[in-house]
Formats: sequence, structure tokens, C-alpha cells
Amino acid sequence: MDKEDLVKKWLNEELTDAEKKQLSKSGDHEFNEYIVSSAHHFKASNFYDTSTFDSFKKSYKQQKPTKKLIRFNTLLKVASVVIIGLGLYYAFFFNAQTCIETLAGEKMVIALPDNSKVELNALSSVTYHVGKWKDDRTLLLEGEAFFKVEEGSSFKVKTSHGLVAVLGTEFNVKQRDNYFEVTCFEGTVKVNFNEFNKTLFQGDTFLVLNGKLIQGKIDSKVPVWTENMSAFNAIPFKEVLAEIERQYNLQIVYKNININRLFTGGFPHDDLENALIAITQPMNLSYELNTSNMVIIHDKEN
Repeated sequence: MDKEDLVKKWLNEELTDAEKKQLSKSGDHEFNEYIVSSAHHFKASNFYDTSTFDSFKKSYKQQKPTKKLIRFNTLLKVASVVIIGLGLYYAFFFNAQTCIETLAGEKMVIALPDNSKVELNALSSVTYHVGKWKDDRTLLLEGEAFFKVEEGSSFKVKTSHGLVAVLGTEFNVKQRDNYFEVTCFEGTVKVNFNEFNKTLFQGDTFLVLNGKLIQGKIDSKVPVWTENMSAFNAIPFKEVLAEIERQYNLQIVYKNININRLFTGGFPHDDLENALIAITQPMNLSYELNTSNMVIIHDKEN
């Protein structure tokens, strides 16, 4: 029997023992064995068990809408994630507040979204909405700040004591415990304090101290604190002590002195010893530097 016939019978598993011996002696028998052995590892990935073409079409039509539904549901899920993500982004952006604050002895200049400028004094803060700023130029102030406002819609400064509203001007607002002061350096400022409304023009000051309203005039072009000085005109001494604590990050302890006495004068922000001399000598007081951040002030006779 020739070689080709032997291979056919071998593939059909019809060889006799004698024919198997004959085929094994051929030179390419091992190669044929390898091919057959490897072929057993291959497997059809998918097939349809249908007896007729009509049944195949029926099976195909039943499966096709399912694939479309899966794709459509997937798209819905992706779209939902995108919409929720955008919603959260815009909700966060438009509702998120920006808060900027200074430490004791620190001053800072801030540019608002409309290029208005805010200069913060020590231990002060401003809070505002960046996303809403174009339509609502309103901020919350704690402490003291000097504002240079760009022209535009109404600009409002809210404090725990009162509301200040302007269109475009330069003004200073100081809000501390039992102390509320607004000074207009340029333009016009409207102040609302409880039921009282007041319009300030250049050089006007509006001060509410311990519930008492005081109005006055100034000649300076900018607040003196922006030039590293603090100035007072007939202000209770306790307010002076509180300000020097803020500017130098100090703790002041006083003994046997009247902190409600009125003080007129000022002190520098860059020289502690000169500052202490400036506030104690006019009041006939003396001071002691106890530790790096504590000062004791007392009467010279005690």
C-alpha cells in the first residue's frame, strides 16, 4: 500500500498493526503526529445549533435586539454619570466660598474676580463666592480691610455690625468687638447700621463704639495702617492694646490701669520697643517684656 493511502487510513483510525509499523518507518511520521496532536487544542469559539437556515435567522433576530438594548443601557449609564458629574461640578463651583485670612502681624493684598483690590489688616478675613461674583459682588468681612473697588454693579461688604454698599470707590472698614468704623477715601459710601442709614463722602468717617455713634473727618488719602502705622483719636486704651496684640502677635497683661481711658496717638508696626514706648509714655505707664510674646503694662507708681 502506498504512503498516501496509509496516511488516510491512519487519520481515520483504520490501520492494522502491520500497516502501523509500515507507516511509523516513514520519515515524516513524527511530524504528522505533532500536527494531529496540536489540532486537538483548537476549539470553535462559538456556533449555532440550528438545523435549518430558517431557524438560524430566527435565532439571530432574537439575539440582535438584546445587543442593541445592552448598548443603549450602557450609553444611558455613561450619560447619567456625565450629567451627575457636571451637576456636582457646577454646584460646587457656584456655591463654594473662598475665604482668605491673615495671621497676627500679617497683612495681605487680594485681587477679587473683577480686579477690585482688598488689603487685609492683621487677624482679618474676607469670604466671597467666586462663581457668583459677576452677578453679586458681596463679601463678608471679619476684622479690617481697605477696599479699592472697580466700577460696576453694587459692591457690598457685610459685617456682624452693619452693611457697607458702594458702586466704585476707596474705603476702609474696621469691624472688631464693639467697634465698627467706615472711612471713605474716594467716591461715595452708603452705610447701614441697624435702622440707621448714612451716606459718606470723601474724608467722612462713621464710627460706632460700644453702641455710641461718632462721625468725623480725615485728611489722609489712605488708611495709616497700610503704611505700617496705627493711629487713634480719643479711643479707649483697651482698643489700642488689642491692636498692638494683633500687629505683634503678643499677649498683653495689664495691672492696676484704667483701660477705658481715651488715647490719642499711634504706634509703628515694625519696631516693638518703640511701639510700647509710644502707647505707654503718654498714659504715664511702664511696660515689661516678660517673655517673647508677653508684655506686662502697669502704672509707673506701682
